[in-house]
Amino acid sequence: MLRDKIASKEAKIGIIGLGYVGLPLAVEFAKSGFHVTGIDINELKVNDILNGKSYIIDVPSSEIKTLVKTKRLTATNSYTVLKDLDSISICVPTPLSKSRDPDISFIMACVQEIAKHLHDQQLIILESTTYPGNTEEAILPVLEETGLKVGKSFYLAFSPERVDPGNPSYGVKNTPKIVGGITKNCGKMAQLLYQQAIDNVVLVSSTKSAEMVKLLENTFRAVNIGLVNEIALMCDRLGIDTWEIIDAASTKPFGFMPFYPGPGLGGHCIPVDPRYLSWKLKTLNYYARFIELADEINGFMPYFTVTRINDALNRKRKSIRGSKILILGVAYKANIDDLRESPALDVIKILEEKGAKLFYNDPRINCITVKNHVYESKSITQGLLEQMDCVVITTGHDTYDYSFILEHAPVVVDTRNATKNVRKNRKKIVRI
Repeated sequence: MLRDKIASKEAKIGIIGLGYVGLPLAVEFAKSGFHVTGIDINELKVNDILNGKSYIIDVPSSEIKTLVKTKRLTATNSYTVLKDLDSISICVPTPLSKSRDPDISFIMACVQEIAKHLHDQQLIILESTTYPGNTEEAILPVLEETGLKVGKSFYLAFSPERVDPGNPSYGVKNTPKIVGGITKNCGKMAQLLYQQAIDNVVLVSSTKSAEMVKLLENTFRAVNIGLVNEIALMCDRLGIDTWEIIDAASTKPFGFMPFYPGPGLGGHCIPVDPRYLSWKLKTLNYYARFIELADEINGFMPYFTVTRINDALNRKRKSIRGSKILILGVAYKANIDDLRESPALDVIKILEEKGAKLFYNDPRINCITVKNHVYESKSITQGLLEQMDCVVITTGHDTYDYSFILEHAPVVVDTRNATKNVRKNRKKIVRI
């Protein structure tokens, strides 16, 4: 029986999608003693894993190499291996369409492949973010078309990923895992599996509840970031330092949690997940006002950042058109190599349209393409800084020497308060 296989770690586990979510999960299961097969249509990722190389910042290549060598971890781009697996976790992207509606096409493509090989005593778990009801309404009917019965012949559950790239304190193992099943048996089976590799597994009543948990977590962040971004806009009108206000409010030991403004929302989750919830509610004739308003404010922040760049250039009697502007940091947050939904790319697009001559540096990203224009990361030197008309900090990085940057740059637009501890040349700084 599947339960016995999981408890004895004899169950063969498959992970579909070997990105920021799937690869760390595969490694954690393999480290706990399971045989894990990673499945990805990207041959480069498969080859990297088979050669013991990691392309994810939170997964050391040494771990991949050891797990592959001991045959705890392997990878393939073929779905035929599904027939030999006991548990399959789906960790594929769930982006927004051009109309900003949920795009679950990657999920459904995987489910169709799983259905071809679905067999008795097999556990299917969706980890990809989706709207409440998706697992039950879209995935379950496809799998039950095989004639197998959920909760008896096979098990179906949802367990939202909680990956925070670059987080030094929390990874897959010590971040509590939420699990919800289509049936009680499904939930308990998924809980049992995750308990073999993760410290704390929290079982909720259904897949719909588990789906909603994920959306609440990121909607909470999106709405509060929207609030503080609007506070930044208000402080700009009032002539007040936003960061001073936040720092002072943060001294209150109760009833306040600090959030920080920035050039916009980045990463796969926060800009995307609330849209899944608001879309679902529209189908029920409900308008999610907080989500829509936060989305509007957060979406405006790249434009506000460009306004502040314009203000900084005005100090030098320059216009954006023709000015040399250096963007510091293009990842969506500090010290990672993740470009997904990065607001820095939106800022670059707007500046491109206004005729700026753009350069960038990011210690973890060597090359980017924005609107078919290829940029290569430039080394930060005194000569480069002195050539620029404006330097814009869109993402802070631990490797940046902000004192050096402020000493040699003509003016700096700081969207992250990264220069807060620098005492000299503070008159050069323009903040959002």
